Amino acid sequence: MAEFDVVARIQELCQSRSWTYYRLAKASGIPYSTLSTMLHKTVVPSVPSLIKICEGFDITLAQFFSDQDESAKLTVDQKDCLSKWNRLDEKSKALASAYMQGLMDRQE
Repeated sequence: MAEFDVVARIQELCQSRSWTYYRLAKASGIPYSTLSTMLHKTVVPSVPSLIKICEGFDITLAQFFSDQDESAKLTVDQKDCLSKWNRLDEKSKALASAYMQGLMDRQE
């Protein structure tokens, strides 16, 4: 069984969302200094810290550790939309979701 690189996965998720480590620290409730130490000194986070990081990314632990690239199944347009979605704060996500629901209601 291959060893899973937790730190590299956190860095990958930040990069895919165009997030800074500061934004992840704010979203996860982990002090920036703690997160920075983890990522720059490649210290593996504790399970409680990893759970907070996953909550910050709005993903489950299972999704964090998944080795399957679900984005490979997405179209270019879907990837673009998801990329934009991941960069929104919670209030903007709620507004975008309401707007999309309005568009769908209009089509019916």
